[in-house]
Amino acid sequence: MKIAVLGTGGGGRAHAAKLAELGHDVFVGTRDPEATLARTEPDMMGNPPYKQFLADHPGLTLLPFGAAAAAAELVINGIDGHNAVATLTASADQLTRKTLIDYAVPFVYQHRSEHPWPTPWGVMPKLDPCDTDSLGEQIQRALPQTKVVKSFVTQEQSTVVDPQAIGGGDHTMFVAGEHADAKQQTVDLLKSYGWNDILDLGPLVCARGMEMYAHMHSAIGFGLGQKFGGHFGIKVVR
Repeated sequence: MKIAVLGTGGGGRAHAAKLAELGHDVFVGTRDPEATLARTEPDMMGNPPYKQFLADHPGLTLLPFGAAAAAAELVINGIDGHNAVATLTASADQLTRKTLIDYAVPFVYQHRSEHPWPTPWGVMPKLDPCDTDSLGEQIQRALPQTKVVKSFVTQEQSTVVDPQAIGGGDHTMFVAGEHADAKQQTVDLLKSYGWNDILDLGPLVCARGMEMYAHMHSAIGFGLGQKFGGHFGIKVVR
């Protein structure tokens, strides 16, 4: 299958590498490919320059966001949550009638808070939207002709693509969306990654719960002594 991964951070790299390993044609989307390839310093999470990543994964194709979406049958969104709606709206035509799996979190960094949450790497970002809306729903409203599914967001993406790395794969992944066929595409992809326990939460409004879980995910990681995110899974015990 032809799959686009929008975003060149650690999450996007995890999906791109795994999808190529599974034999898919992978198109990676970035705002400015020349600028992405020109970077020589690690990113904010310590990932090496993307040029080095591409050299290690020669089957990937780096394109502008719209061109990557146009080339694909299925699209995975890892664009920074603060910029996701505007960036995806600019590629609305290229995303028409396609499934878009969104794992972005609507974090707002460097905000002012009366009661800040200190973390090992700075102040915890806030979620916006929160409670009464979600980034997943905002994307669906902005792209009414696209089939948006919220998933992957309750894990580090390195464990989304390799669930067996945690507890032999005995943990739970979630999906939510308005389109049954798009959710099935997402489930099929998750199964190809190795997931066995996939829980359909129902309509896209449930993206609110998944996105708000991001703070709990961080808190668990800190409790486990892990500075960024965490190498762990969560399990729904029935």
